[in-house]
Amino acid sequence: MFRRKIRKYLPTVDHFERLPWARPFKRFLGHPNIWALNRKSIAGGVAAGLFCGLIPGPFQIFGSLIWVLVAKVNLPVAFAVTLYTNPLTIVPLYLIAVAYGQFLLGEIGEANMQPLPQWNWSAWGDSTHAMVDWMLSMGPSLAVGLPALMVTLSILGYFSVRLAWNIGVRIAVVRRRRRNLSAIR
Repeated sequence: MFRRKIRKYLPTVDHFERLPWARPFKRFLGHPNIWALNRKSIAGGVAAGLFCGLIPGPFQIFGSLIWVLVAKVNLPVAFAVTLYTNPLTIVPLYLIAVAYGQFLLGEIGEANMQPLPQWNWSAWGDSTHAMVDWMLSMGPSLAVGLPALMVTLSILGYFSVRLAWNIGVRIAVVRRRRRNLSAIR
């Protein structure tokens, strides 16, 4: 039911013909699976968003766009899911990545955790530089933990959506059968 309601807002292949600026991109953005609302496309979009959400800086959307164009998964979902990282969540996620990297590396990855630098909004350039220096001080633990966390979150997100979708379909089938049985009686 939700799919039927949202489908009217999604673009079609012909939509890109009507927009002059989008005509050159019709070949890429006109693929029907990029806008499809099915379990494979949505799960792939979630996986792309979770993976690319941990890309540092403003390259998250660009990374998810490349993933979407290569894998032909849902574009709006991939873009929306990258928003799970924001100024409030990025530091805890990177700390989890460092701990994950230390776990994967064992003795090699033991890093002396430096205290988190204070953020000064009036000198955001200096604060950004201090944050980058703090991240570089994590060394191998972050270098191994971040990609490992990206892959882990992506795989967990993909299979969680597939599982939730299958459960939803089974619940709908059971409800439909009950409704049909009650109509017969």
